[in-house]
Amino acid sequence: MHIGPDAGRLPIDSLLPELRATLAERNSAVLVAAPGAGKTTRVPLALLHEPWLAGRRILMLEPRRLAARAAARFMAASLGEQAGGTVGYRVRMDTKVGPSTRIEVITEGVLTRMLQQDPSLDGVGLVIFDEFHERHLNGDLGLALCLQTQSVFREELRLLVMSATLEAEPVARLLGGAPLLVSEGRAYPVETYYAPKPISGRLEDAVVRCTIEAMRSHDGNALVFLPGIGEIRRAEHLLLAARAGSGGLGADIMILPLYGALTAEAQDRAVSASAGGERKIVLATSIAESSVTVRGVRIVVDGGQSRVPRFSPRTGMARLETVPVSAASADQRRGRAGREAPGVCYRLWTEGEHRQLKPQSDPELLGADLAPLALELAIWGINDPSELAWLTQPPAAAYAQALVLLRELNALDAESRPTAHGQAMAELGMHPRLAHMVLEAKPLGLGALACELAALLGDRDPLRSTRSIDMRLRLDALHGRAAGDAADPAAIKRLAAEAREWMRAAGIASSAAASRADDACGLLLALAYPDRIAQRRGDGRFLLRGGRGAAVQELQPLSTAAYLAAAELEDSGTDSRILLAAPISLEAVERYFADQIQDEKEVRWDRQAEAVRSRRRLRLGALILKESQLADPDPALVAEALLGGIAEQGLELLPWSKQARQLRDRMNLMHAHNPEWPDVSDEALIASLPEWLGPYVGGMRSRNDLTRLSMAAIMESLLSWQERQRLEEEVPTHLTVPSGSRIPLDYGDPTAPVLAVRLQELFGLRETPRIAGGKLPVTIHMLSPAHRPVQVTQDLASFWQHAYFDVKKDLKGRYPKHYWPDNPLEAPATNRAKPRPSN
Repeated sequence: MHIGPDAGRLPIDSLLPELRATLAERNSAVLVAAPGAGKTTRVPLALLHEPWLAGRRILMLEPRRLAARAAARFMAASLGEQAGGTVGYRVRMDTKVGPSTRIEVITEGVLTRMLQQDPSLDGVGLVIFDEFHERHLNGDLGLALCLQTQSVFREELRLLVMSATLEAEPVARLLGGAPLLVSEGRAYPVETYYAPKPISGRLEDAVVRCTIEAMRSHDGNALVFLPGIGEIRRAEHLLLAARAGSGGLGADIMILPLYGALTAEAQDRAVSASAGGERKIVLATSIAESSVTVRGVRIVVDGGQSRVPRFSPRTGMARLETVPVSAASADQRRGRAGREAPGVCYRLWTEGEHRQLKPQSDPELLGADLAPLALELAIWGINDPSELAWLTQPPAAAYAQALVLLRELNALDAESRPTAHGQAMAELGMHPRLAHMVLEAKPLGLGALACELAALLGDRDPLRSTRSIDMRLRLDALHGRAAGDAADPAAIKRLAAEAREWMRAAGIASSAAASRADDACGLLLALAYPDRIAQRRGDGRFLLRGGRGAAVQELQPLSTAAYLAAAELEDSGTDSRILLAAPISLEAVERYFADQIQDEKEVRWDRQAEAVRSRRRLRLGALILKESQLADPDPALVAEALLGGIAEQGLELLPWSKQARQLRDRMNLMHAHNPEWPDVSDEALIASLPEWLGPYVGGMRSRNDLTRLSMAAIMESLLSWQERQRLEEEVPTHLTVPSGSRIPLDYGDPTAPVLAVRLQELFGLRETPRIAGGKLPVTIHMLSPAHRPVQVTQDLASFWQHAYFDVKKDLKGRYPKHYWPDNPLEAPATNRAKPRPSN
């Protein structure tokens, strides 16, 4: 086999015979090869003519478009061909394959589409998962689907998982105990330097200082790792300033960014050797960790951070989070300096911090928005992810949230089966939100505008320097109308090309005019993000449809919009921060979301007003779009709300008279001695309000209306005629004492009813009165002539015998004109100062 430009032996070459023999006998294998071993470009070519392949194609998955194109071009050059001949590639927005293509290097999403179109992968003999250690979501999904294809349709289909730093045993087990092959890489020594102390201040400032010093101290090109585009742009600015001034950089040093959103040409320029031999500094995200060799690199400066997606099931939103790299990623980055010659690596963290790094990066599947995965599984015919074999199971909460969103987008029906609309969404290859937006926009004549928004939303914000959250400004930039915030022309060109590609995929004429119509932009965003329709609450604060708060951080025109559709939110604190949005009118919300708007007639108790309030509301989730007074509410609902208010606030809302309270207390006493009697405790009455009070509250709406109730009559109605008679007999309202007075009983404590009576009226009464059929003695509160308590007893006989004489002595001193006999049991009772003389 002709290898082409790099025909020298590579470490993987010695392992190729064993790999051929393994795949001749087994349908799966795992290959672990250190960076620089040559697995990406050697293995597919080495297996191309194996008998078991029988002329079928090899698919090799690369996690990044840059790596896919580079690998295909290198292998094609090895055969003396251009990409698109024996070796081709398929990536989003760029395909080079032909009728003679036998090796297709594809990105992971392309494999998913191929599997959905043909689950048996007819014509494919081998699927290679390269750089699987990066654990991208689509890679995990592709492997799970391929394993089922192998199990159900094609036992002879070969699967080969290749990685540089993967813990291989779990993958081998997942593949049914697949053989594990290991190849050592060819790496030159790399001297590693750690920061003497933790970095303070902005990361890019420290990175630039280190890079300048490294370029002055060492030969070769520098590969500098930063977490994202913002840091890359700031570092680029600082380096350009250093090169133009006296900052220690030579004027001939090239400074090139490298990240996924760049055009293919810009990416190729960053990774290829300099045509004139100039030195260069490549400022890269984690895209340069593996697969891609940046030519001439002898220096690596590693900022030690990466940006990863994190999805919150609590809010239903994803955000990018900056995290420390794993130890495995740090080793991958370090290895970039030793691919072609000895090199150096500067790590901007201490050795102590290095020991705290996680061994491996978390799989993307654990922190990503799972809506695309859930849609693909539904179309595959899977209701429960556990039906497939996964290296890591999708998180249940995030998956459930994804199903909710897909049903909201009409991609799934109530049983989570894919709808025709969902099938069409998946075929577009966009995120489900954006696909739904484009498909819904077509019949509205807004398809071209939707495709432009899809390109903008699927990429980095071209106007990240502006503070305005207005999405319409981004559309203006796309059409060259940006004022004061001119975007990078290369980025705009790339986004425009992507928009045209989406138009082609969606069957929309590229000549269709894309209007910036104010309400159209907001409407389309609302179609893509129906859960992020937001209603103004004041002071730049909004309420999202799902009930969560959101805010515009700085005062700007959209701060006062009545309604917004938010395309990008930062999930932080109590209120999310709105980063991108457009206004939408209430009329548009009512028209295009009519099937989701609830017409509520609410009849409820208003605790503050202590009255029933009747309202009609048009509600979209947590948003109350319109509210008005309900003129003629259902009387049954009014009564229910009134009773609910009484249950909520307590029985004290009712007009209890003294008579009613006494009756209720007497009934409680009877119930305490006989459970068959009605229970009129607070708990029992509240629990049965509709039964005993409901018939009396017709037409009433407020506490004031309740004053018309006769609670004594209502309580009495709970008793039969016989029970009323027995109540009067056993638990009387009054007792007649020896003086002839009828004294009321206090039943506030049903276990100890009280008779409060002046002492002089009890003369001659030898025993304590008893009620409830003689079961319960009353508690006598003896009063002075001035009605002040002087003694409490339930044993009157004992009182006369012992305590009376002390009480008499005290009372006689205070009330000398009153009658205080020496023998109270023989003395006449009186309700006067002295008894009347007998005739």
